[in-house]
Amino acid sequence: MDLSSLTIGFIGYGNMAQAMAEGFVDQGVVTGGQIVACAGHFDKLEKTTARIGARPLHSATEVAISADIVIIAVKPYVVESVIDSIKTEVAHDDKFIISIASGWTLEQYQALFLPETHVICTIPNTPIAVGQGVVIAEGKDSLNDDQKLTVEAMFKPVALFERVETAQMSVGSVVAGCGPAYAAMFIEALADAGVKYGLPRQTAYRLAGKMVQGTGALQIATGQIPAAIKDAVCSPGGTTIKGVSALEQNGFRGSIFSAVDAVVGK
Repeated sequence: MDLSSLTIGFIGYGNMAQAMAEGFVDQGVVTGGQIVACAGHFDKLEKTTARIGARPLHSATEVAISADIVIIAVKPYVVESVIDSIKTEVAHDDKFIISIASGWTLEQYQALFLPETHVICTIPNTPIAVGQGVVIAEGKDSLNDDQKLTVEAMFKPVALFERVETAQMSVGSVVAGCGPAYAAMFIEALADAGVKYGLPRQTAYRLAGKMVQGTGALQIATGQIPAAIKDAVCSPGGTTIKGVSALEQNGFRGSIFSAVDAVVGK
């Protein structure tokens, strides 16, 4: 699908919105000139949008008027006030809303927007900035068929686009959205251990980072369960299984469960 005539507008331009915009531009989904954005601090917005050639605007209303696709990227507690300022401008078939606000669902948006408004709720993660993202999307939306195709065309070059049931949005966003922080901590720890035994730090970071990237790519490409990938590296009596044993003894997997539990709240 040709997206060259469309304008994407960000209401809120924090780290996640910037990652999306950078990914869209770097992967050739749209040009910087097709992106507009507003944010609370206009002087900072001018600097962050300039990096990709996007256009800073002063208000959510201006974004809603200028954009064909309006991305709500503000903090969840600000969403309702944003809706009040744009509901008339986005209530027709030639515009639609993509929400990336955590915790918001289609049902909640439909209670606040005018009935003819088209909305899809998603949670992206920061690797979208380099075309390696994940976008969790609520299974139901109010998009028309052409808008659904447009969303797929937007995200396919930059992310895995995965639909889940509404009740699974929370845990899906933890696995994919919080996961980069957990993965980065693992990369840091593994690299630190390498440095302990003499590896130059940048070499250690490259080795650990590429290893995580490659292992994920292998799992996605083959569809193997992670245990099979682990088993393929663990020779009987070998070095890797000794390390796996040490991780188990120190509660490695249990700590991941605890991290997810802490966010989901169960």
